[in-house]
Amino acid sequence: MPARTPVYYLSHGGPNVMYDVDHPVYPVLQNIGKEITQKVKPKAIVVFSAHWQAGRDTIQVNAAEKTDLIYDFYGFPDEYYKAEYPNKGSPELAMKILGLLTEAGIKAEGVKRGLDHGVWCGFHAGESQCTLDFFCPFPRHSPLNIEIAFHPERNPLNVPIVQVSLFGNEDPDAHYRLGQAVASLRDEGIVIVGAGMSVHNLRDFRFTMGSKKPMPYAVSFDNALKEAVEVDPAQRQKTMSDLLKRPDARQAHPTMDHLLPVHIAAGAAGQDNGKQTWTMPEGSMAWAQYRFGNVPA
Repeated sequence: MPARTPVYYLSHGGPNVMYDVDHPVYPVLQNIGKEITQKVKPKAIVVFSAHWQAGRDTIQVNAAEKTDLIYDFYGFPDEYYKAEYPNKGSPELAMKILGLLTEAGIKAEGVKRGLDHGVWCGFHAGESQCTLDFFCPFPRHSPLNIEIAFHPERNPLNVPIVQVSLFGNEDPDAHYRLGQAVASLRDEGIVIVGAGMSVHNLRDFRFTMGSKKPMPYAVSFDNALKEAVEVDPAQRQKTMSDLLKRPDARQAHPTMDHLLPVHIAAGAAGQDNGKQTWTMPEGSMAWAQYRFGNVPA
């Protein structure tokens, strides 16, 4: 039997994360990309992004085989909207996910949709020469002065990506159960990823832009999330649910869409321990990265 794959929560950042190679998170995401591609070597990746919420009690699964990119961001330089990313979907895996959700009593439907930037920007990490094309969505003429012609067949793993929505609600337990419903995919060599930000306050962003000094809530909530994730798995669902009751929760997350993917990841982790692998509070944001379970030796 193959080893059970680890589960990841990525603080994915905005589209500028692809270009700001001097930002401290850039090599961190590179290393996560190398870990997944070179050590875990998944058969497929299932991603729950903060940027896709479906119905209040309904989940949507992207069943498209050809998945274009969704440039769901505003006010960035023109080249950001020319970024390309080699990927393909898997209708077969999408149908399997729909079956698992139905078995768990979760209403779900298949749709055809592109990949939003919560997926492809967060999956940017790769070597500067783009030898890991799977994690490298630079445009053809990137700031690194590398000309790249992207084709899905150049993906060395040929790994499909299936994106699944969040619920259109802020119930942490519902999202935890969502992760539990798809956890068995890990026994089939499939990696599950939640993509969000450990702290995400765009309302305060304009006041903190250009400053590395974190807002107090960016530090306090980021620390609280670490403690909640790293508790004994038997207590984890409650401690993570209680995060939303903290007095700094609405400062750290005016809306909970960027937090709830970590609840999905924790649910999918089952009895595996969670570990913060890196973090950096910065302004009104925090960049914590988490892994649940073990990386193959």
